Amino acid sequence: MLDAFSRAVVSADSKTAAIGGSELEALRGFISSGNRRLDAVNSIASNASCMVSDAVAGMICENQGLIQAGGNCYPNRRMAACLRDAEIVLRYVTYALLAGDASVLDDRCLNGLKETYTALGVPLQSSARAVAIMKAQATAHIQDNPSEALAGAKLRKMGTPVVEDRCASLVAEAGSYFDRVIGALS
Repeated sequence: MLDAFSRAVVSADSKTAAIGGSELEALRGFISSGNRRLDAVNSIASNASCMVSDAVAGMICENQGLIQAGGNCYPNRRMAACLRDAEIVLRYVTYALLAGDASVLDDRCLNGLKETYTALGVPLQSSARAVAIMKAQATAHIQDNPSEALAGAKLRKMGTPVVEDRCASLVAEAGSYFDRVIGALS
């Protein structure tokens, strides 16, 4: 896994030059977004169990056959495996968001995922749908804008001041990691 600093060193080393110019500017940008990045990761991580269970429940609502006898979320052990896998995907997305680099997601989560799921008979379209639901949830949490209508008394905001244009880049970055997962399943 390469973080922003390691990437700058590798890039400069490949050019046999000192770190400077665009690499330093990229590092300045990464550092200045540090607290927002940590807030984004914290908002996802602190809501992870709800996000995962809601995403899997949403996937099942759209495809009731998954919980019928012979479905991929039946019996309970398969449902547990589905929840576990969704949690792992979400965890690696947060790792990538924290590092500002998708290599940890690619290397440790997505490498061979489609082939494994195909061999196990896991429906790829349903799995991708659960990831898309988690992407929408992550966007709401990064923007600290969860749905009050749906959450009711369980509404939980992080309380961090949100500046819309500053969060847009983190929302886009997190979205790109979720899209990588969806693409790997397609």
